[in-house]
Amino acid sequence: MTFLIISAAAIFLSVILGGTFALKFKDKLHLILGFSAGSVIGVAFFDLLPEAYKMGNIFYQPSTIALWIVLGFVAYIILDRFLIPHSNHEEECENHKHNGSLGAGSISLHSLFDGIIVGLSFQVSPAIGIALAIAIFIHAFSDGINTVNMIVRAGGDSKKAQRWLLIDAFAPVLGIIASIFVVIPINILPIIVSVFCGFFIYIGASDLLPESHHGHPKAWTTIATILGIILIFIVTRISGV
Repeated sequence: MTFLIISAAAIFLSVILGGTFALKFKDKLHLILGFSAGSVIGVAFFDLLPEAYKMGNIFYQPSTIALWIVLGFVAYIILDRFLIPHSNHEEECENHKHNGSLGAGSISLHSLFDGIIVGLSFQVSPAIGIALAIAIFIHAFSDGINTVNMIVRAGGDSKKAQRWLLIDAFAPVLGIIASIFVVIPINILPIIVSVFCGFFIYIGASDLLPESHHGHPKAWTTIATILGIILIFIVTRISGV
């Protein structure tokens, strides 16, 4: 329970800091997104992938675990394409203000799901829970950035952006609280970890990474991404995952 409370508080602060950063240092966002992409990809390959095969070895064939990873990847594609509008779509929308709120609200729903992921991961093991919480903590920073950007790019003022930032910051906390009341059978845990792996591969490689170097020099964003991967590699080794 202590780890859950610390995780909730840390993720909340990360979202707030990300949004504050977006309002003050707009010219450095590509580096933050690049680092976040690397950390999320690192979690997928150094943490979730080995854990899924390790836990699933008793119940499932490796091909079944791989299938669930792919299904998680595909599921997030569907969510990303139909639930979370992107800024380039938003700029072409006639009703900017409405779409800005829709985008910020969608990111908040995504943050709620991130909180549920963190809470459920602690049911797998404290080690994987801590590693995932750190990755979500880093990823939450970019969620705060994106929430503010959705509102600002749609013509909203700073006060509106800050209101949505608070909503997004509280969303993962509510997700963590909700996860406390969910008990998962042991044979279902490998499937959930596999699906999470698919999610993180998509978020890192297909969402954060392209956005990080869009319209910017690729050298520094590439370095930031590599540093994010190295960080999670070190974290997984220290945590013993």
